[in-house]
Amino acid sequence: MSVSRRRAVAAGTGLTLLASALSLPAASAAPDSPDPAVTGPVPATTAVGDPAHGYPFLATDVDLADHGYVEQEFFLSGEATRYDADGASDAEVISTGHEYRTRMVVRRPTDPGAFNGTVITEWYNVSNQWDQEVDWFQTHEHLLREGYAWVGVSAQRAGVHSGTGLRSWSPDRYGSLDLTDGGTVTDDTLSWDVFSQAVGAVREPAGTAPLGPLEAETVVATGHSQSAGRLWSYVNSVDPGGDVVDAVVLHGGGGPLRDAVETPVLKINSETDVAIDLLGAAQRQPDSDTLRTWEVAGASHGDWKLITDYGRLRIRDIGTAPGGYPGTPQTCDEPSGSRVPQHMVQGAAYDHVADWAAGGDAPPSAPAIDLLADGSVDRDDLGLGRGGIRLAAQEVPVRLNSGLNTGPGFCFIDGSSRPVDDATLAAWYPDEEQYVDEVVAVTGAAVEAGYVPADVAADPSWYTDVAELVQDRVESGLVREQVGARIVDRMHRALEAADDGDWNAADRWVRQAHTFAERQVRDDLASASVARSTAAVRGVLALTVDG
Repeated sequence: MSVSRRRAVAAGTGLTLLASALSLPAASAAPDSPDPAVTGPVPATTAVGDPAHGYPFLATDVDLADHGYVEQEFFLSGEATRYDADGASDAEVISTGHEYRTRMVVRRPTDPGAFNGTVITEWYNVSNQWDQEVDWFQTHEHLLREGYAWVGVSAQRAGVHSGTGLRSWSPDRYGSLDLTDGGTVTDDTLSWDVFSQAVGAVREPAGTAPLGPLEAETVVATGHSQSAGRLWSYVNSVDPGGDVVDAVVLHGGGGPLRDAVETPVLKINSETDVAIDLLGAAQRQPDSDTLRTWEVAGASHGDWKLITDYGRLRIRDIGTAPGGYPGTPQTCDEPSGSRVPQHMVQGAAYDHVADWAAGGDAPPSAPAIDLLADGSVDRDDLGLGRGGIRLAAQEVPVRLNSGLNTGPGFCFIDGSSRPVDDATLAAWYPDEEQYVDEVVAVTGAAVEAGYVPADVAADPSWYTDVAELVQDRVESGLVREQVGARIVDRMHRALEAADDGDWNAADRWVRQAHTFAERQVRDDLASASVARSTAAVRGVLALTVDG
């Protein structure tokens, strides 16, 4: 799809084009809406974490300045149109001229030369009755390394008006926000146009520029779970007429696409999503000129990375932890949160989709997760799902990961990750070098296929997984606390070096961790487990350098 797709956004919402494309009668056709007013950056009036909440809700705890980035919040106001957008047909205008005021959060490079030209615009998930930026939590390391800008848009009432929404969370900061036109709109029918106007303000600002000195070349809309469902309706019903975004990533849901959709769409679904047909995830369609579907074996809808990255901020700003957060009571029947790093695949998906939307090659096709006749996932003798995009955590496991779990609340979508004891691991992998070769081969195949980024060793999970493995053995008394602290310290240093692309330094730190595991861990089986895992990280580092 060529860059000509951006032609409509200069009009702000594209409403006139939408009405024309839908051949609506004159009485219901939307007028040419004015550009929305953007104010900001909205200054912080308190420190982050202060109970007065004078800062952006869920303000990131990532050191953005260290990456040459800045976080800013803006208010967006104007008049929006209500749409009936069911995802099965073209949207219809219900009514026009509804006043609104909402917010967007921007995280962007400060140097225009560091910007890759693509804006990842996330539709905030409001399943918990507050704004949640799942796709940022999952992929922010990759976005920062690659020079993306990220924008979060508050498009739905729950995120603003619920008892835990923005207005209640900080009346002083957010009390003026309104997605109901003064209480007259009691559903989310304004959300489609609010999102479109936010994209228009990012791409062609009429006044205050949310991206500052940056100029957006490509806008990719993204959303997870509930937000994927909203974007599914958006791309099926609204965008065919307005031509607002350049591409869409539906993460964790989204049913079939209509033939009318010309916007490139990539669906990325976990094993959970396919197994329970979450929001139509199992309603598969063949790949086409505008559709790719990727399914990640063993991954879960709410995985370990999301639980841990999001949990810190949720505790800070809401006062409660998500289910499965470390150090809190575990309520699911199996340990929560698959460790299969689906976020690696998601990072590659954004890279492919940005290129695709700008006229480059379509993303590669991918194998589907294998399903049995009853719709359940086909599993091997260990209970691991077959088929799909396969990462080393699934193909050469040291934990048994699944997209399924049982128990109260969100257990059914959080998946599971059962530890494997050292004796069993030693029986599975008696030869360290062979284990490393298998991890490198699986990872190299994923890189070659385009399912994970080429700089795969930069991903934090390689290092945090080893640190977690060590900590587990410290708590069980198999590794002395002092020795465990040394190994964990080296893995954290290696992560910092890898994030900077300093592969030699990363390898040096991991090599030290491997030496500590071999020489200072007294329990032979625990020593082998830690040494095996650190050796595998070194193998992935070598793969990245050689690749």
